[in-house]
Amino acid sequence: MNDKDRWDELYSACASCNKCELSKTRTNCVFGTGNKNAVLMFVGEAPGEQEDLEGIPFVGRAGKLLDSYLTAVGINRSDVYIANILKCRPPHNRDPLPSEQDMCIDYLREQVRLVRPHFIVCLGRISAMRLIKPDFRITQEHGVWFTKGQFEMSAFYHPSALLRDPRKKEDMLNDMKELKRKLDEYMSTAAGIKE
Repeated sequence: MNDKDRWDELYSACASCNKCELSKTRTNCVFGTGNKNAVLMFVGEAPGEQEDLEGIPFVGRAGKLLDSYLTAVGINRSDVYIANILKCRPPHNRDPLPSEQDMCIDYLREQVRLVRPHFIVCLGRISAMRLIKPDFRITQEHGVWFTKGQFEMSAFYHPSALLRDPRKKEDMLNDMKELKRKLDEYMSTAAGIKE
């Protein structure tokens, strides 16, 4: 099976999933978006109201803020892949339950296998606690890089946290600048290897 068929199969399975109660209240399965061969992948926790309506992650207010950070450091959104742990919106944007994460995580794992990114940036503590380490502390460890298998991983503040507490915006900008530096360094090394 080629990658396109694997993507199609994965999307179909996700869109028809009814493993948990969230499937009963979703408008759309919010699968993922972006470059399916991206070097950089962002992983949030769950869709919000606007994402549920459009079926695309990070398109609401938090998504617009994320876009502004990407633009500020010169990363094109179309060059990255963006997904969430959960593909359905929890009621009233509450935190995803561990049981919901357990039922949905395999979709994300398969997305990671298909994209094969080098960098994975978790957006927010829930994503970081699930993908980096269970005791992750976002206020102390945002922007710290970890090597896990073939991935370089970090966690940044979730854009919705920045909307609630604008004092964190400078930290986010600094983390994004370092991400861009690492991305540029990786791309120039990869280009050198190819020559």
